[in-house]
Amino acid sequence: MRTEPKTSAARGSGRIPVTLVTGFLGSGKTTLINAALRAPRMAHTVVVVNEFGEVGLDHQLFASSSDSVVVLENGCLCCTVRSDLVGTLNALFHDREAGRIPAFENVVIESSGLAEPGAVLQAFLSEPTLDGLYRVASVVTLVDAVNWRDTSERHDEALRQVAFADQILLTKLDLAKRANAEALVRRDIADLNPGAEIGIVDWTPGPIAAMLTAPGFDAADAKADPRPWLRLADHDKHDHEEQDHAHHDHDHADHDHHEPHYHLRGKGIESFVLLRENPLSRDELQFLLDGISQNLGPSLLRVKGLVNIAEEPGQPAVIQGAQHLLHTMTWLEKWPDDDRRTRIVFITQGIAGEELREMIDLLDRVSQRTFKARERGSRLRQSSPGGRN
Repeated sequence: MRTEPKTSAARGSGRIPVTLVTGFLGSGKTTLINAALRAPRMAHTVVVVNEFGEVGLDHQLFASSSDSVVVLENGCLCCTVRSDLVGTLNALFHDREAGRIPAFENVVIESSGLAEPGAVLQAFLSEPTLDGLYRVASVVTLVDAVNWRDTSERHDEALRQVAFADQILLTKLDLAKRANAEALVRRDIADLNPGAEIGIVDWTPGPIAAMLTAPGFDAADAKADPRPWLRLADHDKHDHEEQDHAHHDHDHADHDHHEPHYHLRGKGIESFVLLRENPLSRDELQFLLDGISQNLGPSLLRVKGLVNIAEEPGQPAVIQGAQHLLHTMTWLEKWPDDDRRTRIVFITQGIAGEELREMIDLLDRVSQRTFKARERGSRLRQSSPGGRN
């Protein structure tokens, strides 16, 4: 992970927001997108899919088509990923600029049911050309409430789709046989990703289109509010609830451990929020992030946070990353509230929750001590007879 020199937030203006729609096979992605395409709001949106046949777009919506782009009756465009996503998005942008296709203002990417969002997020973090044209506004994951338990037990892809999500929509609740199906699935999801917004899908075209074209949080917009993006209150609430549940379970040893909440305990998806009262220097942040990256490696799924940098008082840095890739830091012009603490959310897989907390806490303490020692050494050298300029 690398922290870079301070960059201008102005580059965020004009970048096209992208919403990634993911979810396991049968979760309802096709139905969701077909419903959205009936809304006038999608008129200036490109929907990028893997294959028209696989996604099953409603052919009644088609108006005209070229070799690569389908123009729907309401003006929305649909495009297949013919080789790689980066090439497809670059081609779409240049066709738009050249007037070969209608202008578009949003992109919706529908991933296959077995795909993991991490690879798509990494593409936006690692490809400078793509990063200059587009930005990820939101990851929306659909969860089939009927088959969730079986799917989550058998397929780690489904777990990671939830772990990467900003928004999670529950589907098929009307088909669930258990009266408490929604509560159980919500509890599972909160274990995997406490910071995600969880809701029940509304198949009405207008609300779906509004969700898929929402601008989301733009980390390169100096005036953006990061609080809905970080959702730290949800992490804090979840931590307190976990403590309450742990106490309750200790007191009730005969509790039904076959409930879905327990079957995820061995899957290894964990989240942790690092809080720091004192500002970090750039070098200290680099040291800390390098240590976390080296120790967690492929276990690190997602990182996002606000950092109080000593060299930039009053202007928090925004960091975000997918797996081992960390995006260049951007800066807000001011803190969104009176809380000036550094707050970094980590989502990992394959490392026990307590071990994760101990590791990050240890790295944080080592970082603080190392750089305090360096500061003392620097002051001593400057105060020595031969150390003054």
